[in-house]
Amino acid sequence: MINLKPLSLNDVSPFYEWINDDMSIKYSLSLFQSLHTKNQIDHWFHSVINDLTNFNRGIFLNDSNRLIGYAGICNISKANRSGEYFIFIGDRQEWGKGIGSEVTRLILGMGFEELGLHRIMLTVSEPNYAAIKAYQNAGFKLEGRMREACFRDNQFHDKLFMSVLEEEWNNEVQLSVK
Repeated sequence: MINLKPLSLNDVSPFYEWINDDMSIKYSLSLFQSLHTKNQIDHWFHSVINDLTNFNRGIFLNDSNRLIGYAGICNISKANRSGEYFIFIGDRQEWGKGIGSEVTRLILGMGFEELGLHRIMLTVSEPNYAAIKAYQNAGFKLEGRMREACFRDNQFHDKLFMSVLEEEWNNEVQLSVK
């Protein structure tokens, strides 16, 4: 279905449309709310490409090699062996097809197996029910909530903290193999 690989400077063009689509960025990175011009998006994208402290991967469809988003782990702490998962599927035509769940499982596998992490966390907007379900299916557990921490659609809503530990991930992988 999909292939995860490093982004290159040539991959920026779809982001011009996605970041200027209110529906695509509704529950995404708050920074996206302030990016509007091609120059602003280029500057942000160059920082993503040149960022060696975070683990970023483009999400490409296998059949067409078309970029539909990106995902990875940021805020990596080597001392604590932890990081924060993120995903952005900008191409709304690909929503609801299970791609987010597949990407989440693949990135978690890379985080635990390749990066040697012990804990991967995330925050998610409470109204983003599809994302919460995908994260739970991948093994994330609810840790807590930040009350009214996000403002979208002229109202505040809670952000949820979720995490998965290496041992939980390994148990989940073993169960899915059986």
